[in-house]
Amino acid sequence: SSNTIYLTMDVGFANDYTEGILDTLKEKNVKAVFFITKMFFDSSPDTIQRMINEGHIIGNHTCNHPDMPSLDTDKAEAEMMDLWNAMNEKFGYQMKLFRFPEGCFSDRTLALVENCGMKSVFWSYAYNDYSTKQPEVQPSYEKAVKYLHPGAIYLLHASSSTNAAFLGDW
Repeated sequence: SSNTIYLTMDVGFANDYTEGILDTLKEKNVKAVFFITKMFFDSSPDTIQRMINEGHIIGNHTCNHPDMPSLDTDKAEAEMMDLWNAMNEKFGYQMKLFRFPEGCFSDRTLALVENCGMKSVFWSYAYNDYSTKQPEVQPSYEKAVKYLHPGAIYLLHASSSTNAAFLGDW
């Protein structure tokens, strides 16, 4: 019954467009959820502080972006909790949301996320925006708008020049 659309961004390996995306979100007064990896945490602490300061939510996307079901339980937990602990220690920020890398999960890893005090977040819309060969801007925008519906959860990647280009038009 709500017209809310959820904008989520996976930010794992590159910070190419994140600052510009944050500028657009600030200009439009839109909040998003940024799912980060440990690599992003290590390389971009100022950007993470900006996300927090501007009221965005930061979610956990693991340390190394592994196929979670292929890991034993201890390694899977470490992939989540090492980043969780680092965020808590450096920023006093407790991550509550988790996104499985590539959406790969199992009953065991779903339960593990819950046991670690986080909620798994999936998506209702995603497209190949993480490729080195970026999709064209206008068709990507039209496709994204076509699938808008109340409660939609959009998964975009902050490393995409296409997303950075059309985000302000929404």
